[in-house]
Amino acid sequence: MNRLFFFIIGLFTSITASAQVECEDTCQHIHGIDLSHYQGTVFWDAVGQTKTAYVYLKATEGGNNIDDKYLENIDIAHKNGLKVGSYHFYRARIPQDVQLSNFMAQCKPGEQDLIPMIDIETRSGLSQEEFTDSLFKFLNLIEIAYKQKPLIYTGANFYDQNFQHLLDDYKIMIAQYTLREPYLKDGRDITMWQYTGKGRIDGVNGHVDKSRFMGTHTLREIRFRHR
Repeated sequence: MNRLFFFIIGLFTSITASAQVECEDTCQHIHGIDLSHYQGTVFWDAVGQTKTAYVYLKATEGGNNIDDKYLENIDIAHKNGLKVGSYHFYRARIPQDVQLSNFMAQCKPGEQDLIPMIDIETRSGLSQEEFTDSLFKFLNLIEIAYKQKPLIYTGANFYDQNFQHLLDDYKIMIAQYTLREPYLKDGRDITMWQYTGKGRIDGVNGHVDKSRFMGTHTLREIRFRHR
């Protein structure tokens, strides 16, 4: 009985793992990655030879944290032909103008191929009302500064608990590490899906976050509009 049980579990694991790899390697979805200093030195020439269509790089966090690999990564990624965007990890208790200044000092409009992305994962102990007020003030500042709305990144559960019907005017990337595509309780459209935090890709040592576009969404929708 035990042998049969473990055989079935092993077979199921093998099948689902193969399905995931098959999707990443052979499907028609538009795939990309996001990176920060946690990945260490990236061999961008190797990444550029993969099917990676886009890369989001961490630029900043809060009011004064700067990713020390950002400037190197964005420069070399561009030289290897990759479409690159930048993201900021939002800290709701830190003044919005301070966070904007931090992000703008690194994320230069002329260097962006993709719209800015705001990573939202915590309310920082604020009430729902305080958090929402803080966040939307920041999103408005980002839109004014970059002359376009940012992409919103958050987890499926965090969205359901905090954002139902509040982000309808924004494109969103939803993190959900399952084999099934994400579905949000308010039924809204999802632009992109980060489907694993333990992906592998040539040129990156260790794990990497991987994402893809949902449905008929395309890279054109998140391209930075230079004016």
